[in-house]
Amino acid sequence: MTTRLSFSKQTLDSAEPDAKALLQAAHAKMGMIPNMYGFMANFPPLLDAYLHGYHLFREKSGFTPVEQEVVFLSISYENDCEYCMAAHSFVADKQSNVPSDVISSLREGTEIKDPRLRSLSALAKAIVQKRGLPHPSDVEPFLDAGYTDNQVLALVLAVGVKTLSNYANHLLDTPPDGVFAGREWTHPSKGS
Repeated sequence: MTTRLSFSKQTLDSAEPDAKALLQAAHAKMGMIPNMYGFMANFPPLLDAYLHGYHLFREKSGFTPVEQEVVFLSISYENDCEYCMAAHSFVADKQSNVPSDVISSLREGTEIKDPRLRSLSALAKAIVQKRGLPHPSDVEPFLDAGYTDNQVLALVLAVGVKTLSNYANHLLDTPPDGVFAGREWTHPSKGS
């Protein structure tokens, strides 16, 4: 989707002071400034809110790194975010060690074989699809799989964080970073 918005990717040289500090921290941590961050830096409160919520989810959700990527990929799939699907596919594969069959299922929208991860993905998707009103039959398999009530609320945080990034990427037409080459994605319903 091409919008009529006229934002450019901010850099350490062009960003306003609030955004520059966030971009410097990202560069120090990651060795790069992802395109998404550079574009979100046009409105520093958006980037700040995203980074803060993302960090809290990573640190406090009680989900393993594999489970975190299942959550982020499930939400990004539902929101049809090509950038986040590419980025989290890369992270899932290279950093979080998500099994390749799980990544493929998440990218293709097919059922995950692992029942615990399947229940996690299903609830994350249900929260997005049903606008925060999942049916008890959506929640029960998640709880039966050993997840906690608090982790239901952690999913709400993840949906909030991914909604910020997914929607911003839609509006900004954020191109995937070169490091994500080979992980590009188009929603299966759109065809290749």
